[in-house]
Amino acid sequence: MNPSPLPFEPDHNHDRCISEALEQARHLCRERRQRLTPIRELVLRLIWQSHQPLGAYELLPALAEAGFNSAPPTVYRALEFLQSQGLVHRIASLNAFIGCPHPEQSHQGCFLICRSCKSTLELESQPIQQAIRSSAGSLGFTIEQETVEIVGLCPNCQTRPQRDPQ
Repeated sequence: MNPSPLPFEPDHNHDRCISEALEQARHLCRERRQRLTPIRELVLRLIWQSHQPLGAYELLPALAEAGFNSAPPTVYRALEFLQSQGLVHRIASLNAFIGCPHPEQSHQGCFLICRSCKSTLELESQPIQQAIRSSAGSLGFTIEQETVEIVGLCPNCQTRPQRDPQ
């Protein structure tokens, strides 16, 4: 599969992005003998509908509209499954989830988060991870979990006039 252009690029085909993510999830779940139930697939589709991280409570109305149980434990169980399969990442600073473009590989998350539009992009983070492991190792520190979140302005928001935060 050829990846779609980045979500910040004008020729990004979002429908293609969503369909590729769902097809990849179906394939990986079959391969791993895991069940991608209708509710899990719907939650994954909802997360991929934008490149903005979504919290569990933001997903509940769409679940109810689709006829699923819209109690918080239902969506949290679906998110837990998707995260365990590497299909989504949790953005801790936002307490929200974003689709993973590389679920076939186990990896740590490194994200660019636009402070204005909230669009989020996962970076290929091998050099960053190596630097963190090296620095931590030189201090005798053992890393158990790692997520790097970088906040700034995406190219689209850099060209828009910024509102005064007052």
